[in-house]
Amino acid sequence: MSEKTPLLHYRLTNSTCSEPRDVCKHSGTKAGRGGRRSKGKPARKLGVVFGVVIPTLLSMFSVVVFLRIGFVVGQAGLYQSIAMFLVAYFIITMTVLSVCAISTNGALDAGGAYYMISRALGPEFGGSIGIMFFFANVCSSALYVLGLVEAVMSNFGIPEEGVATVAGPHQVLPSGYWWSLLYGTVLLFLCFIVCLVGAHIYAKAAFIVFLIVATVLVSVFMSFFIVRPIVVILPDTSSLNITSLSTANYSGFQLHTLEGNLLPKYTVDYTTGAMMSFVTVFAVMFNGCTGIMAGSNMSGDLKNPSYSIPRGTLSAVLTTFITYNLLSLLIACSCERYLLQRDYSFLGDINIWPPMVTVGVYSSTMSAAMSNLIGASRILYALSKDNLFGGVLALAKKTSRSGNPWASVLVSWLLIQVVLFTGKLNTIAGIVTIFFLLVYAAVNLACLALEWASAPNFRPSFRCFTWHTCTLGIIGCLLMMFLINAIYAFASIAFMLLLVMLIHYLGPISNWGFISQALIFHQVRKYLLMLDVRKDHVKFWRPQVLLMVANPRSCTRLMTFINDLKKSGLYVLGHVKLGSLDKLPSDPLQSSYVSWLSLVDRLNIKSFVNLTIADSVRQGVQNLLFITGFGAMRPNTLVLGFYDDHTPEDHLQGKILLSTGHGMDEASPSMEPSEQRSLIFPSLRGTEEPKDLQGEEYVSVIADAVKMGKNVTLARYFNHFDREEVLGSGRKIRGHRSKMGPFIDVWPLNLLRPDTHGCVDVCSLFLLQLASVLQETRAWSQARLRLFLCVEAGCSLKKEEDTKLQVMLKELRISAQVQMVPWDQVVALHWQRQQEDEEAEREDGIQEFPNTPPQLADEYICAVNSLVRSHVAPQPAVRFLYLPRPPADTSHYHAYLHHLDLLSRDLGPTLLIHGVTPVVTTDF
Repeated sequence: MSEKTPLLHYRLTNSTCSEPRDVCKHSGTKAGRGGRRSKGKPARKLGVVFGVVIPTLLSMFSVVVFLRIGFVVGQAGLYQSIAMFLVAYFIITMTVLSVCAISTNGALDAGGAYYMISRALGPEFGGSIGIMFFFANVCSSALYVLGLVEAVMSNFGIPEEGVATVAGPHQVLPSGYWWSLLYGTVLLFLCFIVCLVGAHIYAKAAFIVFLIVATVLVSVFMSFFIVRPIVVILPDTSSLNITSLSTANYSGFQLHTLEGNLLPKYTVDYTTGAMMSFVTVFAVMFNGCTGIMAGSNMSGDLKNPSYSIPRGTLSAVLTTFITYNLLSLLIACSCERYLLQRDYSFLGDINIWPPMVTVGVYSSTMSAAMSNLIGASRILYALSKDNLFGGVLALAKKTSRSGNPWASVLVSWLLIQVVLFTGKLNTIAGIVTIFFLLVYAAVNLACLALEWASAPNFRPSFRCFTWHTCTLGIIGCLLMMFLINAIYAFASIAFMLLLVMLIHYLGPISNWGFISQALIFHQVRKYLLMLDVRKDHVKFWRPQVLLMVANPRSCTRLMTFINDLKKSGLYVLGHVKLGSLDKLPSDPLQSSYVSWLSLVDRLNIKSFVNLTIADSVRQGVQNLLFITGFGAMRPNTLVLGFYDDHTPEDHLQGKILLSTGHGMDEASPSMEPSEQRSLIFPSLRGTEEPKDLQGEEYVSVIADAVKMGKNVTLARYFNHFDREEVLGSGRKIRGHRSKMGPFIDVWPLNLLRPDTHGCVDVCSLFLLQLASVLQETRAWSQARLRLFLCVEAGCSLKKEEDTKLQVMLKELRISAQVQMVPWDQVVALHWQRQQEDEEAEREDGIQEFPNTPPQLADEYICAVNSLVRSHVAPQPAVRFLYLPRPPADTSHYHAYLHHLDLLSRDLGPTLLIHGVTPVVTTDF
């Protein structure tokens, strides 16, 4: 079942079998290849108490409750101790609320925190946090084993040579590095056997340990009321050069004892010789509050994770909070501060049966090591199932017939055994806690992202959380990381970011869904509503382009050029498929939409894709102009390919591409044919095949866009445009700018209406603005503008026009090389034809349509074309020409298109532009 399987299907396939019991049992126990079941999922056996409450309680208690609770009260006093617990539990409670919210939002599989983070934040964050969480559990298990070995050796080990201590009758175990390694290996092997059998055996063993720890805690509480005041002999501190008394008093419940323990009194830690402070004591105390994920790590073995995790985790957190505070109060009322500061194991000295506390320390430490081992194995199993690291973790996928991931347990045990060889893990202990805190912060971040995304499917049954609690949890976890050790905190974050990048670039593509997409949608929708079209101003105008593409196979070069021209504006690729939904069983565009997006990724252009189906191209373009965009983000410029008889060239011919969701890659020859997917684009039109669009309809599309207030651009000869070659001509050579950079030629005069005076109108300024926008892009930054102004020799306005143009360019901050082009001989051809037409009209009495252009002779237009082509020193990369408005009389459409063809013939890459909207602020 994939990640996209509907939740309803999940519930149906995982519900209780309604068939007879023997049928269910037979189908549920049938094993498949590799030791895994071929039908159904492994039976989940653990409930709230055995699966969540007990593992969480044992992980949170560990040895802190027995060895560090007096240290906290002795250094910080009762007031600050309670404040520390309130702050610490506030931080972890915020995280617990996030855990509860995510765990009650649908199905939860094996992996605990890793599963929650990866399915919310994606494989990059999930995989990196999962690896860190796995290693944190491995090192933490080794720490507990080594701690247990040291505790055993301190009580039963023979003192090493050079230590001035007389061995007691019970100290019989040989000491030394290899002996300690042997003891640790034996203890770890016992944990391995329990975890290898299965989660149900671990739960039973944990329950036995829990009973032992609970009995010890009861004895501790009873001792405060039963044991009378005694004098406690303190441990030897001579090795740290600390001059102190050798005894301290347990006074029982005394008011003066409580008064002496209310306020803080920080002193030197007799075990390390370091001076204590609020931050250092709080960091030590906070280590005992971690472990809240022990129950979540068992999510794959729980009968109902959505029910068990919230109730079990919250119950465990509340129980430990009450226990810690009550124990702090009893200690402050009965133990002198000197005893608390000089003997961290005083609970055993004042217990009704002193060995009871030692048993509790051993049991809780053994349980914590076992909990981290099974937690690490479950995380490794979840990572291997998701294939984030390819075949590296293939071995860890193997499970037993009952569904126990024995291979993951084996790998985790081996890694812990390797860590045991280091002997001392003091340097690793701090970073382990920071890894755990980073995981907690990531869980809060995952819940915060889901809440902010406002996705309809995020509706957890546990509702006692808000984005405020998630944010406080993130801040609290990060703050604690840097309080414990700022260097380790920076190192862990850097390690996480490195893993994120590695998985992003090397990991496989997942289909889990990306929370980033939901967050982007939420924010984009909000800001689109704030983008008010009524507040548009010409100062902030930018091109928002709709490029109509008949077939992407022949338009890739034009698509990349328009991507440069858009200048951080809206860019939409539009396509019209001829047809009608009335005659089709389904929308034919849905299957090709992915191919369009994949092509966009491959070309590395930033554009949207909008496809439509219509009875005609003209109707389809009208539909796209009406509906493309949202609010103020709508196309203001329509770009069309030029209408001519040129046979289109296939720029994608022979390229089989793979759509990966993030982009397209060339197919490997070793791939199976079924895995290769060609672009779903039709073949190009042949030389003899008719066009889908006639010339009159093409001009109608232009006229429609102008009537709708859109700027229109016609692109010709961009099949000859080689972007790499053009832009390479202007790159820096040995640190110096090349003098032969690409040129952008602008002809702002309406060459088909030479009777118009001046070159400063809306359309001319629009040409100039687009050319300037292209030059401002990073790729075209070395291009140079050349402005060609056609004038008649001896005209009295020549000097005035020149001055006016120079001032205008200065006001607009546009750097361009202005060249005056005499065209007396060319324009004479026009005036001669114009006089003949006027005489003919007066004789015939013909009434012209408004906006009907004058009759132009082909001879004049060819002369203009030759004039433009004559200015090619050096050859420009692209030309910008003035596109006149289409005639009002539709009978002139053919002549209009013919004139455009003659004007732009053989000019190379050319844009014919007609602007209808003001785009610059000028007084001219």
